[in-house]
Amino acid sequence: MKFKKSEILLIEDDLALGSSISEVLQLSDFKVNWFTNGLEALDYLQNYLPDIIISDLMMPHMDGGELFTKIRKNSKFNAIPFIIITANMDDGVKYKQLENGVNDYIMKPFKANELIFKIKNLLVLRNNIEKKYKPDPFSKVTIKLSKKDFLESVDDFILKNLKSKISIEEISIHLFISKSTLDKKIRKLTNKNITQYIREFKLEYAIKLIDLGERNIQFLVDETGFNSFSYFSTSFKSYVGLTTRDYIKSLQD
Repeated sequence: MKFKKSEILLIEDDLALGSSISEVLQLSDFKVNWFTNGLEALDYLQNYLPDIIISDLMMPHMDGGELFTKIRKNSKFNAIPFIIITANMDDGVKYKQLENGVNDYIMKPFKANELIFKIKNLLVLRNNIEKKYKPDPFSKVTIKLSKKDFLESVDDFILKNLKSKISIEEISIHLFISKSTLDKKIRKLTNKNITQYIREFKLEYAIKLIDLGERNIQFLVDETGFNSFSYFSTSFKSYVGLTTRDYIKSLQD
């Protein structure tokens, strides 16, 4: 079986540096697509989905920070790790990028091993999250064969539609029961109404992502399908008893 190489999107306008980085990454068994400006990278992303994005900060036409913002506006790119390369030693610049949600940065000049290790660590984190929470491809077959209990069927549907606004009607249709029956069963088994059950399922998923190392709150909002940052934040604090930032901080203490 042929091993699929991880694909890296590299944006670097310095031809000598871009060539060197591209060569080092290819020697480390990555597939590299290198562009010299952000506009070309955005065109590429119209048709392709890389495993990780690495971008210089200071570039003509569009800097790395602006590129990151444009990319993150599209939810399909939210799970792709983004690394900024910069020669700017100012802490304010670095902290601003991290605050905006950039996953990591690397300072010029840098050792090749430093970049390789950061890439591999981010890819391992992403792959572990996907493996842990990706729906089982045989789940539908298993449900049909063993007639899994009611809550497992509900959980399976929510998980597969996590990023969407899930309606009670959609779940009831999927389970071939009426909306009232669905709500009655949920109340009987969990002492929660169906709306609360869905919301808390999504929050538990967000907590698991945080426990695995995710620190980008906007990413958590998008991954769990909350319709706004404020609603997610309010719901999280009400459920956990801490703000999202305080909960993340508690894991670091």
